[in-house]
Amino acid sequence: MASTTRRPSSAADRRAVLERRISSVIEDRLRRGASYTELSVGQIAHAAGISRSTFYLYFRDKTDVLLRLSDSLRKKGYEIAASWRPTGPGGGLDGLARTYERVLRHYRAHVAVLTAVNEVAAYDPLVHDAWLAAEDRCVDDLVTVLEEERRAGRTPTSVDPTRTARLIVHGSDQALTRQAAHGDATDDPAVATDLARTYWYGVYRRPGEGG
Repeated sequence: MASTTRRPSSAADRRAVLERRISSVIEDRLRRGASYTELSVGQIAHAAGISRSTFYLYFRDKTDVLLRLSDSLRKKGYEIAASWRPTGPGGGLDGLARTYERVLRHYRAHVAVLTAVNEVAAYDPLVHDAWLAAEDRCVDDLVTVLEEERRAGRTPTSVDPTRTARLIVHGSDQALTRQAAHGDATDDPAVATDLARTYWYGVYRRPGEGG
């Protein structure tokens, strides 16, 4: 019988496995009501089955872990939002409402991390700036969309793409975050639809307004 040789895991593979384990531990503790501020590195390491020294081989501190969790959370939300376009398949008001509802589902699935990010961002400039940087990526994408809509004559030239994109991204994220953290899940479709109508009729389509 021929023997098979299994290649040893690389350092990157081991790091990825450890990051997933620690992330799972943190999400579990947060879902149980723990405050991220109150969680210690020792508690995180013990729950993950590793030593504090091993933790520090991969992370600078627990804020570093939160930054990575935040980045993962934001990237997925960005991908969902960027998949929508005003025209074409899946576009229009209904498509925008479905997009917001998908973002809400994503936020609800990770609401403990979302809450922790908002908690720590209030006093830690690193987390705050990282969250804003993620918003900026969404803003850049939306600026392109609004510029295309203006050139096509569907959105008035009076709409400033950069300022409007910032208002849309920041406003919608605040509304969706609050709904995911504090709202009733049965209201999610209505919230997503109302939010979509606000921007669809207020920005993408402005009946009776000239350029």
